[in-house]
Amino acid sequence: MGVYVVTGSASGMGKASAERLRAAGHTVIGVDIRDADVVADLSTPQGRSDAIRGTLDLAGATLDGAVLAAGLGPTPGREPLIAQVNVRGVIDLLVGWRPALAAAGNSKVVVFGSNSTTTTPGVPNSAVKAFLAGDMDKGVARATRIAKSGPPFTYAASKIAVTRWVRRTAVTPEWAGAGIRLNVLAPGAISTPLLDAQLDSPLKRAVESFPVPLGGFGDAEQIAQWVEFMVSPAADFMAGSVVVVDGGTEAYFRPDDWPVRVPFRSIPGYLRKMRSFARRTGTSGD
Repeated sequence: MGVYVVTGSASGMGKASAERLRAAGHTVIGVDIRDADVVADLSTPQGRSDAIRGTLDLAGATLDGAVLAAGLGPTPGREPLIAQVNVRGVIDLLVGWRPALAAAGNSKVVVFGSNSTTTTPGVPNSAVKAFLAGDMDKGVARATRIAKSGPPFTYAASKIAVTRWVRRTAVTPEWAGAGIRLNVLAPGAISTPLLDAQLDSPLKRAVESFPVPLGGFGDAEQIAQWVEFMVSPAADFMAGSVVVVDGGTEAYFRPDDWPVRVPFRSIPGYLRKMRSFARRTGTSGD
């Protein structure tokens, strides 16, 4: 049995994940803005620092895994908070917990992404780049240039940014080399308080009309089962993966967009990465 930290543990998919891990016998440290073992506001630097320190005070020097489920949906007028919680509320915490995750030797991290990363058209790439560069204000400004699209663009851009951060980071010596498995779980429309808030907002019609080939909305417990799988030994060989659980929405919109063949222009970059990996691991690059 392991020690896991779950952000967003007070409601929705985070709560379901925490409950499932506890039921399996694990020790779970919940982090949320209320009703949690560690109460912290992830939208502020101080709150994120409190979350890091409070978790380590309870866990000690070792964490067997982390589930980053805290997040804000595309609510109008909350774009700066969306960016802070969805991006910095993941990256800052994981960087702060990295030594404890590395100490476990075989830890698992599940970051909650979203199928909005591949199903929201027109998301400004400049917003994604700004979020990845750590400039939240610039990212929000780029995502909200069209006011009506501001909430969904900010939300999607934040999830694209954090997903790219995971994929870039997951394969580095500091993470994969330290036995830390970083992966992303990308749900679609799941019945949670976050979805309920969207249904009570101007986004109601868009949410209800969004195609879900399997029909209806998913259940938080279904997502919790995926979390349990992704922190289990079955995920020992997973790193940098994005698992989409959305009732078929992403496949409906983009059935031919993935897998994508490697274009010839990418071959030089592939060769450079192969040589770099060979030098790093001491294996032959021939």
